[in-house]
Amino acid sequence: MMIFGFNLPLWAVFIGGIIVVFLAWKILKFAIKILFILIAFFGILFGVDLLNSFGVFEWLQNLFSSFL
Repeated sequence: MMIFGFNLPLWAVFIGGIIVVFLAWKILKFAIKILFILIAFFGILFGVDLLNSFGVFEWLQNLFSSFL
C-alpha cells in the first residue's frame, strides 16, 4: 500500500489503525468523564443557589448565632 510515496505493508496499516482507534476511544472516555463531572458540579451549584433563594442559609446562620 502506497502512503505518501512510501510502500507500507498492510499489517502495519492495520496495527496503526488499531492504535489510533484505541487512543481515540481513551480520549473520548476521558471527555465523557469530564462532562459528567461538570454536569454534577453545575447541578450542585444550581441546588445551592436554589436553597439560597429560599433563605435556608440565612435561617441556618440565625440558628447557629442563637446558640452562641
